[in-house]
Amino acid sequence: MQPQPQAPPSPMNLEQMHETARNIVHNLCSIVSMPVEMILRPQYGTRYFPITVVFFSAMLMMLLPLLSATATGIVNMIPFSHASMPVGLFSIGSLSSLYFFLSILHGIRQYRLMICMELEKNSEFEGPPLPIFRLIPGSGSFWFTRIVLEPVFVFVAASLLEHSFIIQSGLSAYLHLAALMLALKSFIAWHKAWEYVRKLLDLQYVGPIIAKLVQNKATPEELASAHLASFPKNISPEMRQATGIYIARAHGTEINPLSNENSAN
Repeated sequence: MQPQPQAPPSPMNLEQMHETARNIVHNLCSIVSMPVEMILRPQYGTRYFPITVVFFSAMLMMLLPLLSATATGIVNMIPFSHASMPVGLFSIGSLSSLYFFLSILHGIRQYRLMICMELEKNSEFEGPPLPIFRLIPGSGSFWFTRIVLEPVFVFVAASLLEHSFIIQSGLSAYLHLAALMLALKSFIAWHKAWEYVRKLLDLQYVGPIIAKLVQNKATPEELASAHLASFPKNISPEMRQATGIYIARAHGTEINPLSNENSAN
């Protein structure tokens, strides 16, 4: 029995490229900001951080102290140069040790939730913010807290601790970067939720226009707002109806070509 020929894979369209790029940026931001999020949101769900993000974040926390020590050693090997020791009580290595200690604690908590699944309502929820944010104006908005308040809190705290000689400059630079990554990650999460609702509203708007297009009743202004063009005048009613159904399915909308009623999937 000869194998059936397979159709060549279709090229990635713009929407797929947009979704892939957005997911890549979201995961990169998650890898960098995960140690900070473990402190800011200690009650995150069991599926909030994907396994790949946990793995690469752990690799990052192991490599950063090594890279910091290596850079200092290389500078000291240069003739007539000497790198002074960073000023501060806690270094990037201290954060790495705290990260793995918290990973053990969260691992025990997550294992309990994985065994007793009735204890967890939503495994993808990142958890409520720390109680300290309730004292800040605007903290009643969940997304405002995630996108603005928490990153600003991390950024300002890192600057104050560095100038107070509590943390070293390397750790401060990482926290500044993590704050920016946290804001970008939260914005992408909000944008995904907004885009989902926006698409449903767009389908509700486009559906009647497609129905009017099939009946040859749509105005040029309506077609332009839905990025559609009118049919040729000599097209048959059967071809008009079949094409309208195809356009509706391409937009993710089911329509009745004989009426203006439609419903979104």
